[in-house]
Amino acid sequence: MAEAPKLGFGPMTAPTKGVLLVFAGAELRFGAATKAIVAPADDLISRAAAADRFTGKSGSVLDILAPAELKVSRLIIVGIANPADQIEPVKLGGVAMSKVPASAVEATILLDLPSGPMSSEQAADIALGATLRAYAFDRYKTKRKEGEERRTKPRVTLGVANIAAARKAWAAREALGDGVVLARDLVNEPPNVLFPEEFARRAATLKKLGVTVETLDERAIKKLGMGALLGVGQGSARASRVVVMRWNGGKLGTPPLAFVGKGVCFDTGGISIKPAQGMEDMKGDMAGAACVVGLMHALAGRKAKVNAVGVIGLVENMPDGNAQRPGDIVTSMSGQTIELINTDAEGRLVLADVLWYVKNRFKPRFMIDLATLTGAIIVALGHEHAGMFSNDDRLAESLQKAGQATGERVWRMPLGPEYDKMIDSKFADMKNTGGRDGGSITAAQFLQRFVDKTPWAHLDIAGTGFASPQSDISSGWASGWGVRLLDRLVMDAYEK
Repeated sequence: MAEAPKLGFGPMTAPTKGVLLVFAGAELRFGAATKAIVAPADDLISRAAAADRFTGKSGSVLDILAPAELKVSRLIIVGIANPADQIEPVKLGGVAMSKVPASAVEATILLDLPSGPMSSEQAADIALGATLRAYAFDRYKTKRKEGEERRTKPRVTLGVANIAAARKAWAAREALGDGVVLARDLVNEPPNVLFPEEFARRAATLKKLGVTVETLDERAIKKLGMGALLGVGQGSARASRVVVMRWNGGKLGTPPLAFVGKGVCFDTGGISIKPAQGMEDMKGDMAGAACVVGLMHALAGRKAKVNAVGVIGLVENMPDGNAQRPGDIVTSMSGQTIELINTDAEGRLVLADVLWYVKNRFKPRFMIDLATLTGAIIVALGHEHAGMFSNDDRLAESLQKAGQATGERVWRMPLGPEYDKMIDSKFADMKNTGGRDGGSITAAQFLQRFVDKTPWAHLDIAGTGFASPQSDISSGWASGWGVRLLDRLVMDAYEK
């Protein structure tokens, strides 16, 4: 994995070496501090802009090598013609970081807009965006293509008006950034490295942040009666695990907020085996669990003033001679029986037992589960929104607002008794799939049978958890989607 940049904050002064990156509005308008710093190169900038037809259009770049009038090796001007109130600092930080050359050892980014210097909060958001954009997962590469540069560990200084205030604001963003990076790392790892026991071991490293971590082995899981979860993993040589992570930052005795993640470390589909083409992507079928671990890291790292519990069910879905079969009937922890129609509809079996366990043990204020659950949600929403199903309007509204604020958007999908009938079984209490029609909805209806009256939301992240379109702050395969969304939900709706 490429090392993260060394981010720091400094004064808005002219650097004496490295890359200098500044922002310009329409017609090459600079902020006052920037204008003073680049003044010696005014004529050069004007001629270069005219030659390149650079006008400051948002996202455009003017790159000037070795400007003799300045002491830096490179001057990069990034256009931001949008009005100041339309600029999203996190995205802008990602854009800025993407313009820093891969060979750069040192870079200075002046956080000065035509409208004036950025606030400390905006500066911290810029730093977050830069951190997320700089992420790359290449730890297993030993050779590089001819001419391909390996990104160094650049020292990036963000020039700000108030260094102390920016550092204070960055403390919480840094923990959040670390949480997203952790989630991305987990999703990107190959399945021969990250199997249930190893995933549990990595989750246990949160103890160093003050998170209480409890790992349930198969003996403990069986004792609890989690027959649905154990059935998924019984075809694998790798033992299943359930990991319980608790962060107690709120008042003693206050019911926790609960987050549940699907952690299928590799999904072959079991006996209902998937096609070979693209099956390698199924190492990412644990993106929901990765998000929960990343979120717990973020909450603990920034000392969130809430009680929170994160629980993940970790299994491998493999097709050996001991694997469960279509037609089998398993008994869940709730006592409800489930007829298996398709062993590739396995994630809901894992979540069913974990949701029931969390509901009864912790009696939380709400439960939110995240799962790369259905291809049907991609057909419905593509890769731009996660599907949201909920039995609680207030929780759904809060998630919607958090999604708009972070760009990790959700779209509410319907639930209803008509869909529920589609998963009734002739031989058991329910079956694990209702067929192709409304596939993401019937999956959510299945999960709803294990939450009772607890406020609950199910986020189907099959289209956003991995292999989603690249963005200004995510240029890799794993997105870490959901960490920023849920951290914002907690901060805005439950900490104040």
